[in-house]
Amino acid sequence: METSLAPRRLLHLVASFCTRKSLLNSLTTRTRLVMTLLLFSIALVVPAHVAAEPPNVLLIVSDDHAWTDYGFMGHPSIQTPNIDRLAATGLTFTRGYVPSSLCCPSLASLITGRYPHQHRVTSNDPPLPPGMKPQEFYRSAAFEQGRARMSQHLAAATTLPKLLGESGYRSLQTGKWWQGHFSQGGFTDGMTQGGRHGDDGLTIGRKTLEPIKTFLDSCNDSKQPFLIWYAPMMPHDPHTPPDRLLNKYNVLTDSIHIARYWAMIEWFDETVGNIMDELSQRQLLENTIVVYVADNGWIQSQDNARYAPKSKQSPYDGGLRTPIIVNWKGHIEPQISSHLAQSIDIVPTLRKALQLPADDSLPGIDLLDEKSVARRSTIFGSCFSHNSNDLDDPSRSLRWRWMIDGNTKLIVPNPELEPNGSVELFDLEQDPFENNNLADRDSDRLKEMTKALDSWWNPN
Repeated sequence: METSLAPRRLLHLVASFCTRKSLLNSLTTRTRLVMTLLLFSIALVVPAHVAAEPPNVLLIVSDDHAWTDYGFMGHPSIQTPNIDRLAATGLTFTRGYVPSSLCCPSLASLITGRYPHQHRVTSNDPPLPPGMKPQEFYRSAAFEQGRARMSQHLAAATTLPKLLGESGYRSLQTGKWWQGHFSQGGFTDGMTQGGRHGDDGLTIGRKTLEPIKTFLDSCNDSKQPFLIWYAPMMPHDPHTPPDRLLNKYNVLTDSIHIARYWAMIEWFDETVGNIMDELSQRQLLENTIVVYVADNGWIQSQDNARYAPKSKQSPYDGGLRTPIIVNWKGHIEPQISSHLAQSIDIVPTLRKALQLPADDSLPGIDLLDEKSVARRSTIFGSCFSHNSNDLDDPSRSLRWRWMIDGNTKLIVPNPELEPNGSVELFDLEQDPFENNNLADRDSDRLKEMTKALDSWWNPN
């Protein structure tokens, strides 16, 4: 996808001109011949995969979803036929990662293409004043002021909706959105009015898909390309699936909590299928790039409704790993890739696919560039406290930094916030669930990777 937008736009302009009968009738035979030759010449320099109209984008983000918990990832019980279909017909990275295992910073990284310490949205909530309980804090002026500061950080960044808006796109926010009113992220349309998690936006998927249907119809009427941010609070707790799904999974496990979580995943998958059906009915599938990722992981506790250790908010793969899918019918060759990918790659991938100007300051790569994907062997990330300690200094909220080089993973705790933590080194190929710490056995590898991690970001 090396072609700029200019040939495509010129092709569309000339094609539109040539289909206007009144204008054609006013031209001489020679002029009509020149116009035809011009159209043919332009067509020759525009690759077949570049659509005459700008492609649409559907970004699907599941919430608190373990990397193991999909049919196509090999789960023995959970059924996800619609996501499986996206994976089978798209470019699927089974070793995808988010940089941080907490939803607010993870979503901010997804929409900006930058690490949390770069965009400075590191935590879910502002600093909690000493002695104040969380529920009291959420109603306080300190909370509102803190959230406003967090939103200012995102407002200062170039987000995907802002970028696409400059090229005539409309964009719809639905579901999870932490940074104030949807317009602060650059969305032209949306559901969230400014509340924590996403207020009105959280009805998407669980209660309705009507805002998406209405938006699709409106964009069709106005002939505008679009971006849809579909980030429902699913399978995120509360795990309240329909009885028909809960009954299906209740007989497959001894834990009601696991059954509810599994049922939530299939419920989410059904909504993905519903949205894909809406695109199909409007004949939009071949001109819509569909991207899938989870905001962070989740390992369901067997004996309560919460998550187990080494999952959400942790530096382990149970919190960080997610499949990443890029699907564009007729334009992307289906492939299952074991190469490393990150959610920060999605913005540069879409910039290139949509023929938008490159931004060399972005840390991610174009996932459709096979050479770039194969060349990269190292990825990085960092995890922060749930409540920030300093809204302007990411290092003050840092709990762990981590990196993966090939199949080796390094986790380095921040002694100020994790005084009992230890440096950990894992062989993910032999030990995918990170049970065997090799830090004391391979000092050379540990030293080499620590140096690389410090070169990426050293908060000291």
